[in-house]
Amino acid sequence: MRLFYFFLFLPLPLLSQQDSLRKIPAVPVEKKWYENIAIRGYAQFRYNRLFETNENLGCESCDRSWGKNGGFFIRRMRVIIFGQISKNVYLYVQPDFASSPATDRLHFGQLRDAYIDVGLDKDNEFRFRIGQSKVPYGFENMQSSQNRLPLDRADALNSAVSNERDLGVFFYWAPKKTRELFARLVRDGLKGSGDYGVFGLGVYNGQTANNPELNNEPHIITRFTYPFQVNKQIIELGIQAYTGKYVIPRTNLSPGVKTNADLNYLDRRIAGTFVLYPQPFGILAEYTFGRGPEFNKITGSIDERPLQGGYATLNYFIKLNKQILLPFARYQYYRGGKKHERDARSHHVRELELGAEWQLNKNFELVMNYTFSRRRFEDFQLPTNFQEGSLLRIQAQVNF
Repeated sequence: MRLFYFFLFLPLPLLSQQDSLRKIPAVPVEKKWYENIAIRGYAQFRYNRLFETNENLGCESCDRSWGKNGGFFIRRMRVIIFGQISKNVYLYVQPDFASSPATDRLHFGQLRDAYIDVGLDKDNEFRFRIGQSKVPYGFENMQSSQNRLPLDRADALNSAVSNERDLGVFFYWAPKKTRELFARLVRDGLKGSGDYGVFGLGVYNGQTANNPELNNEPHIITRFTYPFQVNKQIIELGIQAYTGKYVIPRTNLSPGVKTNADLNYLDRRIAGTFVLYPQPFGILAEYTFGRGPEFNKITGSIDERPLQGGYATLNYFIKLNKQILLPFARYQYYRGGKKHERDARSHHVRELELGAEWQLNKNFELVMNYTFSRRRFEDFQLPTNFQEGSLLRIQAQVNF
C-alpha cells in the first residue's frame, strides 16, 4: 500500500517543476552582425545598333557602346552587400564588375558605394552617411538604374556628378512615416528614388567617385524634398543646390588647350524636381541652372560659363496579371559643359525617347527605347562636331 501511494504522488512535484520551467521566458539570443547581412544585385545587357542612322552619334557619359564599333555590351553587373548590422548602424557596399573607363576598355571591377549610416535616435530619423555614396542632387541621379525607365540619366542633371557618387559626409533627416513611404515607393514598383531624407546637407570632395581630392576645398550641398498624398496620388516636390571648385585633371586636357593657371573652376548649380508617381499616370520633371567649366571653341580655352537644362518623363503603369508594362516618353535639353569629359567638352543636346519597360516577373525586365537625338559635343581636338540621328536601344535586365 505504501508503495502504491509513493508512485501515485511521485509525478506531481515533477510536473509542477516542468510547469514552472515553461513559465521562465527564453533569453533572446542577440544576432551576430553578419547574420543581418544580405546580398542582392542586378545585371544589364544592351544592344544599341538596331535601325541606327548615324554611327558617329554617341554619348560618352551615357553608354560607351553607342555608335561606331559598339556591339553587345554589359552595362552593369552589380552585387550589393547590405544590412542593419546594429540598431543604429547600417552598412552598404556595392561593387560593379562591368565598369568601362574607355571605349576600348570594358568590364572592369570598380567600387561604386561603400558607406555606413549612423543613426542618432531610436528610429534613425536623424542619421549621418559616411563614405562613398550618391550625392543628393537630382531625383533621377539618386534613382537606381535598376528602377529607372530611360536607359541613361538625362545629361543636364547627370553632368553635375559623374557616376552620381563622391566621397564625403551627408546628414539626412526624415520622419519615420516618410522613410516608410520612400521604401514603399520603390518596393511597389512606382519608380521611387530611395531614402535620401526629407532634408539633406553634406560636404564631399567634388572630384567624383574613385578620384582623389585635388584642391582641399570640399563641395557643399543641400537638398529638401517633400512627398505628400492627394487622394490616391502621391506627389513629391524638391529643390537642391551645391557649390564648390572643380579641378580639371591634367589627364583630361588636350595638348594646346588654354586653361586657368591652377585648373580650378567654379562649379555651382541649383535644380528643382517635380514627381507624380505612376498610379497609373506618372510624371518626372527636373530643371537645373548653374555655372561651370566649358570648352570655348572661339578662344580654344576652357572658361567658366553658364549652363542650363532639364527633362520631362511621362509614363503609365499597366498591370497585366502578374506582369507589368510601363510605356514612357522623355524629352531632354541641355546646353553647357561636361566638366568630367575631355577639355570640359561643350554640349548642346535635344533628345526624344519613346519606349516601354516590360517586367515579366520580379527577376527579369526588358526595355526597348527608340531615340531621336541631336547632339553637338565639341572639344579642342574636335571643335566642330554636330551629330543627328536615331536608333533603337534594347536592354535585358536580371534582378537577383
